[in-house]
Amino acid sequence: MSSLYIHIPFCKQACHYCDFHFSTSIRKKGELVNMLCEEIRLRKNELPGKLLDTIYFGGGTPSLLSSEELKRIFDVINDNFEVRKDVEITLEANPDDLTLENIKIFKNAGINRLSIGVQSFFEEDLQLMNRAHNAKEALESIQMAKQYFDNISIDLIYGIPGMSNERWETNIETALSLGLPHFSCYALTIEPNTALKKMIEKGKVKPVDDEAARAHFDILTKRLKEQGFTHYEFSNYGKPGFFSENNTAYWFGKPYLGIGPSAHSYDGKNRKWNINNNTLYIKSIEKGELPLEQEELSITDRYNEYVMTRLRTMWGIDINEVEERFGNLYKTHLLNEASKEVELGLLQQKEDVITVTKKGKFLSDGIASNLFFLN
Repeated sequence: MSSLYIHIPFCKQACHYCDFHFSTSIRKKGELVNMLCEEIRLRKNELPGKLLDTIYFGGGTPSLLSSEELKRIFDVINDNFEVRKDVEITLEANPDDLTLENIKIFKNAGINRLSIGVQSFFEEDLQLMNRAHNAKEALESIQMAKQYFDNISIDLIYGIPGMSNERWETNIETALSLGLPHFSCYALTIEPNTALKKMIEKGKVKPVDDEAARAHFDILTKRLKEQGFTHYEFSNYGKPGFFSENNTAYWFGKPYLGIGPSAHSYDGKNRKWNINNNTLYIKSIEKGELPLEQEELSITDRYNEYVMTRLRTMWGIDINEVEERFGNLYKTHLLNEASKEVELGLLQQKEDVITVTKKGKFLSDGIASNLFFLN
């Protein structure tokens, strides 16, 4: 199983919380799309197999792509890879881009899954985050998208400064009323060098309250479970048959090829990442040079990544798989460290699988770090 990720590094405006690589100038969009296509040609042999099981357009804002630009990208993908007949093809979209015309363009291009960045259905939250859409556009875009897409996910953010439990509950109920099969819900994090970080430091915005975020998480998981959603990864909730194949492949350590500025790739042992500068990326690819760095992951690196990603999922850590992939030393270490978390009620072991408990779910990343192997 292999995946292709394509990074579209353009946005209409900068969200205050975002630290991903993007540009608010789309002047070079057409030129950069040409270079994305060329990078695919240059790197087509990097994946262990040429069969693609998932294709993911991330960003930035991929919904800024035109029908002609999408066609160019899909043409080069089909020329250089074998694509699974029922391949999952996801496109991240912002509500303000989802006009009826654009929705039809995405559908006709071959996109079969939309991930819509709603974040909140309240104007004050959207304004605080400097989102390009408003609450009315969020609702209307989803209703239009449902006419052409069955597989739709929306992003929501909780733990926003000033967000009460009641407002978060209203966000959840609004989302549920739309009859969608998947939600990705994230606690607001304050990243360095973001506008939101500076606003908090200047006292213009209240700091993030971790206890409030935990309360929102508990409300969310309880309500979605009542509605038949499976909490299959810390931030992801899906109805049966609608889990993200792309993200699941990532959590299971499957190889993926990342195309575009700042995009990362992984082949099972090595991680590569492209330069996060659009101009330098274009100049490099024009010369037939790959603007990337590479790191060979040690067995300890791979074990730690396995623990981190798998502990976030409902599938958890398979003890036998740890022994098979990393050896008895790592298995022994895992069992010793995990036993401490089991005593605290944060982990549980059923047969040969270790998972987080309800008590430990919100702390899963911290628990994972306690299980890391430190050289």
